Amino acid sequence: KRRAAVLEAITPAARPPALPGKTAGATARCARWAFGIIEAIVLRRRIIPWLSLVLALGLCCCSGPERSAGVKPVANRTLAPDFELRDADGRTVRLGDYQGKVVLLNFWATWCGPCVIEVPWFIEFERRYKAQGFAVVGILTDEDGWDSFKSFVAQSGINYRVLMGNSTVGELYGGVDALPTTFIIDQKRRIAAVHVGLASKSSYERDLNQLLESGPGTGGARGAGQPTLVARAK
Repeated sequence: KRRAAVLEAITPAARPPALPGKTAGATARCARWAFGIIEAIVLRRRIIPWLSLVLALGLCCCSGPERSAGVKPVANRTLAPDFELRDADGRTVRLGDYQGKVVLLNFWATWCGPCVIEVPWFIEFERRYKAQGFAVVGILTDEDGWDSFKSFVAQSGINYRVLMGNSTVGELYGGVDALPTTFIIDQKRRIAAVHVGLASKSSYERDLNQLLESGPGTGGARGAGQPTLVARAK
């Protein structure tokens, strides 16, 4: 009865469309995550209107099952490309500014349903791990720039830095072709793990705890002796 009440409370527009073939499987996977979040909200009588709307509009951006192999051995980690982008206040930020910290670098968009599901986790991680040398950095890919983000942040309470991305940054990171895509970067600016698609909160926690507890490790990153390409804000 409780689950039926939840489904009844969700607007028809927020229910996932029926799509054929492989797309249906990917959509179903995303829908299970989305409806789990909505169910928790509705059952606690905390209905957030924008969440249902964003999930409805952005559900199709899910790339299917999460692709992640966990934290890589130190010898297999490559140097994360540096970049120079601006935040919502117009300040220039480089990835190199975070040297010595574990960084969760998240490529996302406000219209992407699975991306929105992960945002509360990242808010929690920023609060929980910040004192241990950790930071979340979001790379926003919305085509309308900061307009969507400013209204979104007022609703979600994002407490971490978000930068405006561009095509050059995506190319430097292997051509980001799915949202969300998240890189976990270690204290020596090496890519330690990659999550493509909607990840689970526990998989992020596992990777972060492993890196924060083990430290940066020894040895250099593959390609560390090569010049670092830098993507600059336009």
